[in-house]
Amino acid sequence: MKCYKLLLSLSLIFIVCCSKKENTEIKPTKGNITESVYASGIVKSENQYTVYSTVNGVLQKINVTAGQTISKGQSLFQIESDKASLTTENSRLAYQLSNENSRYIQDKIAEMETKVQAAKDKLALDQSVYNRNKNIKQYNIISEVEYERVELAYKNSKSNYESAVKQLSQLRIQLKNDQYRNSNNLKISEKSQSDFNVKSAFSGELFDVLVKEGTLITPQIPLAVIGKKNAYLLELDVDEYDMVKVNLGQKVIVTLDSYKGKAFDATVDKIYPIMDERSRTFKIEAHFDAPPAKLYPNLTAEANIIIQTKKNVLTIPKSYLIDDKYVLVNKDEKRKVKIGLNDYQHVEILSGLGAEETIYKPK
Repeated sequence: MKCYKLLLSLSLIFIVCCSKKENTEIKPTKGNITESVYASGIVKSENQYTVYSTVNGVLQKINVTAGQTISKGQSLFQIESDKASLTTENSRLAYQLSNENSRYIQDKIAEMETKVQAAKDKLALDQSVYNRNKNIKQYNIISEVEYERVELAYKNSKSNYESAVKQLSQLRIQLKNDQYRNSNNLKISEKSQSDFNVKSAFSGELFDVLVKEGTLITPQIPLAVIGKKNAYLLELDVDEYDMVKVNLGQKVIVTLDSYKGKAFDATVDKIYPIMDERSRTFKIEAHFDAPPAKLYPNLTAEANIIIQTKKNVLTIPKSYLIDDKYVLVNKDEKRKVKIGLNDYQHVEILSGLGAEETIYKPK
């Protein structure tokens, strides 16, 4: 019985040793190899954005619930705005007062227009008298004193007319500026008050409400997440070392934690041309060619962006390659090879190794 156990143990050791030996030597194989770039990210709704307030205040009322369909301009949140309401009311009163004052100024303008016309008529008359006396002065028909009196009357009329025109212009500018200033102040106050009523920027689906009534709101606090309903995209991060290989239109193979064992095709359709300095990655967007039946924002996604594919090429496992340029032949002899494409498991052999030659796995 002991001899049988010993023989069985020796047999098992021999089988294990043979298996190990078989696993350490292989021949290159012919097949397809695809070069790809790894990317990770999330699923997002198209036009997905986070809602923020532009003002500070206490959240008085939430007008929506998560999952609700939202229309552009729909009221989402109401923030306490008593102070803004008072400011708006004061601006409205000032605007109304300016309108009443404008009627008074308009009456003054009409009165000044009459004065301007009278001054203009007098100037025309005095100028005519002056020109006539100027022409006859050379004949000594008019005395020097009389001529100076006529000349002075003409100059005074001219000065009075110019002064009246200037006053009329100033009244018109004053009226215009007062109305413009008070109108703008009212618009600014109304806009400021409307900021306390947070509205949706476009139509879509409300995915989440992130605050509760009674919360102190600041412009830094996110209020809600909204996006396009039943329309999703992939937002992926690509390492800076791989980014130069990525182009628009490339195919993407996507896996989702929510769909284990399945892969989905997508296409790169947007590249953001700036690197995130913290993560040293670039952001790209891709759309599903045929999306899964159900998707939700922020699902985790992993992707391989297909750079190029070669068919019927000579490949070996990556684990048999030494320093990216050598393989072991004759068990311990290093031979230099030239490699081409590689994926996560295999590498293409361009030269230096034949299809029938045996290579050995490095220890």
